[in-house]
This record gives sequence, structure tokens and C-alpha cells, in this order.
Amino acid sequence: MAAGELLRKEGIEVRVLDMSTLQPVDKEAIVKAAEETGAVVTAENHMITGGLGEGVAAVLVENVLVPMLLVGVRDEFSQSAWVRGSYDPLGELFYMTARDIADAVKLVMKRKRG
Repeated sequence: MAAGELLRKEGIEVRVLDMSTLQPVDKEAIVKAAEETGAVVTAENHMITGGLGEGVAAVLVENVLVPMLLVGVRDEFSQSAWVRGSYDPLGELFYMTARDIADAVKLVMKRKRG
């Protein structure tokens, strides 16, 4: 939500789709959003492997091909959130802050335009 607000302040209109479950995945909502926006960025606060991004990508590859980026923890060993005393630094460590998500949206928009 914070990334969407950052982008709106920059004059970029976005849609935020809350995917409350990974299974069953809401295929209709994913396809509709991709068709209407022409690009997709997923953001999740855990490993992207086997997560929301991969589930959304599977839906899109079979239904509508659009530029897509996944924001989340990459395939690497994580750190405990309490090593640094709070959860916030992990967003910075794994590039999952609102600014990182907003930057991913800008990048996928450039890909959409070619």
C-alpha cells in the first residue's frame, strides 16, 4: 500500500490487488488486472520460491503475457528479524521496502512500453 501511495504522489496510477491466499489462487482477478494494466509486480514478505509471484506467473503464462517482476526474498539464506532489533531493516536488506516495490513498478512499466 505504501508503494502505491509513493507512486500516486509521482503521478503513476497503480492497482493494488490483495491476494489473501496462495491456494486457491484467484485466477480471474489476476487475469483481469493483467489485461487492464498491462504489467504486474508481486510483493511478498518471504521467499519468492513457491510463493505468490510464482503462482501469479503460472496463471499469466497460460492466459495473458505481460511484463512481470517479483519482489521478495531471493534464493539466499535469511537473517533473523531480531538480529538487528526490528523487522524494518530486513526490508532494506532484501530490497522489499515501499521504495523498492515502487522502483519495480517503474521498471516493469518500462518493459511494458518496450
